[in-house]
Amino acid sequence: MEIHRPKLNHPTWKLLCLLILVGILVVAPNIAAFAIGETEERTFNNPSGTAETADDLRELNVANQFTITYDDGSGQLAGPLRILITLTLISLAPFLLITMTSFVRIVIVLHFTRAALNTQAAPPNQVLLALALFLTFFIMQPVLTQINEQAIIPFEAGEIEQEEALEIAMGPLREFMYLHTQTRDVGLFMRISNEEWNGQLATIPSSVLIPSFIVSELRTAFIIGFIIYIPFIVIDMVVASTLMSMGMMMLPPTTISMPFKILLFVMADGWHLIIGSVVQTFY
Repeated sequence: MEIHRPKLNHPTWKLLCLLILVGILVVAPNIAAFAIGETEERTFNNPSGTAETADDLRELNVANQFTITYDDGSGQLAGPLRILITLTLISLAPFLLITMTSFVRIVIVLHFTRAALNTQAAPPNQVLLALALFLTFFIMQPVLTQINEQAIIPFEAGEIEQEEALEIAMGPLREFMYLHTQTRDVGLFMRISNEEWNGQLATIPSSVLIPSFIVSELRTAFIIGFIIYIPFIVIDMVVASTLMSMGMMMLPPTTISMPFKILLFVMADGWHLIIGSVVQTFY
């Protein structure tokens, strides 16, 4: 037994759908939305187009108003906005750690040391970054202590405002960066920004001091890296000359020189010398 289903493309179905659509369009303008509750009050007070002033415009439809509270009436930032600012600062913390501390110089020197030893991935990047991070905390500990005592503790106690706390916290960081920034780097960025500088820290904006500090750190790190490379280059030259005199020109010199580099590095207690020298450059 065959079952005959109606075809959807039949003219009768098309006519029926058209009538339903027309009915919806006719009836829809007369349908009003009411709030679910005990009363049948509409969500708008006045019909659209009747506002003459700003106050009337705010009263047209009270259900669609959107308000952001940015203070609590006492001049302080509201809680949600303060949380948003805090999360933003936390997301920027890695960039601040890299650009405003001793991290740049340390991590570059450690990478130069590994490259000079020609040990490829030993120690791995994770170990070098962790070592650089803990050395940075060690070097920056006096600065962090000053920030905590002068800015964070008074701010949490309500003795100073947030803007004042941020300004006080930048003081020790600016002094640290200025102490390890070369004058010519500061002068370069001051000339680029068309600002006058009398040689004092107070007249240097942070937008100039931070890039000047980074450039100075890069220069210092590369100078230290060059000094680290010198003894290992001597070993490479001696090994290459020895192999060439023995007629073993097809043997890569690095294959023979790498064990001698590691032996020299271990006998000289290289990590102690390099890490101690880098840390002492900040004192």
